[in-house]
Amino acid sequence: MDGKILKTIEALKANNMEVFYAETKNDIVGIVKELLNKGDTISCGGSVTLSECGVAELMKNGNYNFLNRAEAEDVAALYRECFSADAYLTSANAVTQNGELVNVDGNANRVGCIAFGPKKVICIVGANKIVKDINEGFIRVKTVAAPKNAVRLGLDTPCSKLGHCIYTDGGIAKGCNNPHRICSQYLVTAYQRDKNRIKVIITPDSLGY
Repeated sequence: MDGKILKTIEALKANNMEVFYAETKNDIVGIVKELLNKGDTISCGGSVTLSECGVAELMKNGNYNFLNRAEAEDVAALYRECFSADAYLTSANAVTQNGELVNVDGNANRVGCIAFGPKKVICIVGANKIVKDINEGFIRVKTVAAPKNAVRLGLDTPCSKLGHCIYTDGGIAKGCNNPHRICSQYLVTAYQRDKNRIKVIITPDSLGY
């Protein structure tokens, strides 16, 4: 196992998160199946990672009560319903070698569920998202995750045109005053008082933005 991945895994465990290692992205669905029970109420944040590793399709297979925002008539109500889910599936914008998850949202529905609510959170990350520390994590958000997601979602923001935030140095939460801004809510997930509620699956493969 790569030394950077091993260091990250050990740090996540020290922060009371349960960690699983998937040798390739093709092994992730099997791990997720083991972490879910038939009939569980589940939901997810918007995530390229979940699609690339096959978990998005798993969630729709009929074995689970999937709170799917793509099919919701009242999306805001569904977001609130997610707080009572048995499991919430997501990725992270970055994972530090100190064992922290770094996430940034526009609406906070995803970071809210990571922080509190669902009985368990299953976070799937590729090694491309591992960074040295929190500062590098937020730089990654401003130069990789936010711009690419803004393009994917068709948002008319400065970062979707420039390929990076208008603020890249200093001021972690600085950004544009655009109504479509994708980086409004910031969350750093460190030591967990609820041990093993957050479960992190790490693969050496590259996944998502």
